[in-house]
Amino acid sequence: MTGTTRRGPVVAALMLAMALAALDSTVISTAVPQIVGDLGGFSLFSWLFSGYLLAVTVALPVYGKLADSFGRKPVLITGITLFLVGSVLCAGAWNMAALIAFRVVQGLGGGAIQGTVQTIAADLYGLRERGRIQAALSSVWATAAVAGPLLGGFLAGYADWRWIFLVNVPIGAAALALILRHLTEIRPHSDRRRTADDGARDGEGDGVRAKAGVRDGVRERPRVDWAGAAGLFVTGGLLLFALVQGGVAWPWLSWPSAGLLAGSVLAGAVTVAVEQRAAEPVIPGWVWRRRQIASVNLAMAALGVLMVAPTVFLPTYAQDVLGLGPIAAGFVLSTMTLSWPISAALSPRVYLRIGFRNCALIGVSCAALVLAGFQLLPYAGPGWQPAGLMLVLGMVLGLFQLPLIVGVQSSVGWSERATATSSILFCRQVGQSVGAALFGAVANATLAHRLGGSGASLDDLGGTVLSDAARHAVSAAVDHVFVGAAVAALFAVAVLALLAPRRFPVIAQDEPARRHDQPQPAGPDRPLDGDPAARTQGPGPDA
Repeated sequence: MTGTTRRGPVVAALMLAMALAALDSTVISTAVPQIVGDLGGFSLFSWLFSGYLLAVTVALPVYGKLADSFGRKPVLITGITLFLVGSVLCAGAWNMAALIAFRVVQGLGGGAIQGTVQTIAADLYGLRERGRIQAALSSVWATAAVAGPLLGGFLAGYADWRWIFLVNVPIGAAALALILRHLTEIRPHSDRRRTADDGARDGEGDGVRAKAGVRDGVRERPRVDWAGAAGLFVTGGLLLFALVQGGVAWPWLSWPSAGLLAGSVLAGAVTVAVEQRAAEPVIPGWVWRRRQIASVNLAMAALGVLMVAPTVFLPTYAQDVLGLGPIAAGFVLSTMTLSWPISAALSPRVYLRIGFRNCALIGVSCAALVLAGFQLLPYAGPGWQPAGLMLVLGMVLGLFQLPLIVGVQSSVGWSERATATSSILFCRQVGQSVGAALFGAVANATLAHRLGGSGASLDDLGGTVLSDAARHAVSAAVDHVFVGAAVAALFAVAVLALLAPRRFPVIAQDEPARRHDQPQPAGPDRPLDGDPAARTQGPGPDA
């Protein structure tokens, strides 16, 4: 992505667009009482978050494929527009059901924003600068985690909760204006579509040439795999709906849970069969056949699982066990969101020396120790102890996530980068949903055992003055959740150690312009700074 693109204004647009997605849930969280008081539907309000998450998750791989086929700019413009339309509709919602439906519209736009923004950032910068720009985008999420609840509480308390959605309009409009004016896409000359040689390398056989519509090494006009996209929506929708509602609306061991999970498996099998016959599959087989991408997908799923422990259960622990107020409890978690982007910004100094895999292994191994160390905290101790633990956790996770994202983005060409990036984000989102369901079941089982089989859950205990026995039960439940998170981190260690290549192959391709004010046109292939001893023209033998 070179040509006449000016990186400064485009980066500003990307950060504004990412702010839309980052602020979304944090702004709403503090305004839920006002929303429920106005619209009613208390039993449905959790779907304000679940509906958005479901839409984002199932849309991510679809938008990734579209961005590779038709370009990043139209997909990002579509995503921001959808998000703004959903925001305006949310502001005009007349009941909770309508608000949830419009949140789904927002989520369909948010899925395009999250994946495409990170892909454009990778297109704009070479490998040595890529970590810095991705860390800057991470800082947007850190800022949103702190500023979002404050902004949401201010608007709900002093204006009207509908302004929480309307405030997105000027932010999105500014991002759109900058993108339309300053972002110009030119496919790199050295980037080519997949040919028979690529298919043979990835185990697809000689039929890939006819299947992908390649003639003499040049691809025909891309086709959209609508059947595969629909299958993915149905499969992901059924799975996430089962995970979100299981143990809440009905027991896990019940016909609704069994039916939804069985339907997801059946839809998944049909989708796989459709994708195998598609000329342009939404999730191509190479996403799972290349070791560096498959291993990162699994590691990111583990990250999604382990992140449920601090983000969902730590605030409850801080309030119910430590006796902190909501603001102080939020500060305990915010230390992680502040240290994460700082560590990520410094991670290129590490992974450019020792490699992507080794840097990530150090980070996730330390994360396993930190999560396991939660058991060593004294019962009802001072709040600075878990805050310090979260500070360290954010530092080590910055060394884990960013090198893997940059490593995958650097191992693929322009026409595959959006698909690869979206697959990483998709796996993390699915892992988060699985983790929420799994750890929720673990916490509730611990509470039931400690409280004599009363059937109490964390939701039942929230907002009440707890007895000492109940506080001990909550402490034990959160301890067990953090043990599960440590196990998820160890799974990521095993995946990276056993499946990931020691050195990620790095594509030697058109390097973006080094000067912000004087971008250079795309030229012939030239070496790109990469993982030490792993600079190749394509995925290497250990891909």
